[in-house]
Amino acid sequence: MKNAILMALLAMLATTAAQAADPMNGRQIYEMNCAVCHGVGGHPVLPSAPSFAKGERMMQPDTMLIDSIENGKNVMPGFFGILRRQEIRDVIAYLRTLHR
Repeated sequence: MKNAILMALLAMLATTAAQAADPMNGRQIYEMNCAVCHGVGGHPVLPSAPSFAKGERMMQPDTMLIDSIENGKNVMPGFFGILRRQEIRDVIAYLRTLHR
């Protein structure tokens, strides 16, 4: 019984570690795919883009942000099939570092 609980706990931890977001990778992805509209450091270039530097939209849960990035929002195109889900998580982790 103890071994089964230990194995389940280890499996959970391994899954969590595999899904941990990498803000450094997210920064690279953001700069390649997002900065043209959302600006370097989250200072928007387009007037309708949120300012990530001011924390706009960053109070939303990751699931909502993932949905917006995958499916697009307003004039922003969707990145489903362009970015993997883990890459999107990495971008969100980077965005969360911008507003301090």
